Amino acid sequence: MMPSQTIRVILVDDHKMVRRGLATFLKVFDDLELAGEAASGDAAIQLCARIKPDVVLMDMVMPDMDGATATRAIRQQFPSVQVIVLTSFKEEDLVQNALEAGAIGYLLKHVSARELADAIRAAHAGRATLSPEAAQALVHAASEPPAPGHDLTERECTVLALMVEGLNNTQIAERLVVSPSTIKFHVSNILSKLGAASRTEAAALAVRHRLID
Repeated sequence: MMPSQTIRVILVDDHKMVRRGLATFLKVFDDLELAGEAASGDAAIQLCARIKPDVVLMDMVMPDMDGATATRAIRQQFPSVQVIVLTSFKEEDLVQNALEAGAIGYLLKHVSARELADAIRAAHAGRATLSPEAAQALVHAASEPPAPGHDLTERECTVLALMVEGLNNTQIAERLVVSPSTIKFHVSNILSKLGAASRTEAAALAVRHRLID
């Protein structure tokens, strides 16, 4: 292929052996070129500034700066550079963090050379690639019920915080300078939204799920 068609890739991983293995694999494909290596997220950002690669293969868990933070910085500073996360971890929060940061792909390190090459080509063309495990993590996260208290209003959160302090309706009303009936209405809504049978249970849920500051 013509040099202009070559996809320039940089490898970001804090393990030298991993980078060495990936570098070896890149040499197998005529249309992929190893443009550089970095052992940290910060070094990856500096490298992107210097050589403007087409695609970055980004490890997710590294010391100092994690892959999501580095990915976000790269995508903000160099929008034409695509980032594929290549990691050993498939936890939901890591997958979501990576994609929210702007990664176009999320693959696990047991991926085959052919699959990784195809993912790099897809990323260069603006197409996403997710490992089955990453896709499953996103499906699971989407199907999870919302956390208790997600629909509480700001006023209800204030009342709940005072409930946690142990104040009764009259005391809360005095603190907020409203009528006890208004507080009774708020408390009823809070119990309903939290699925709590009592004020004590509502307070316990508030503490357990950190619904209040």
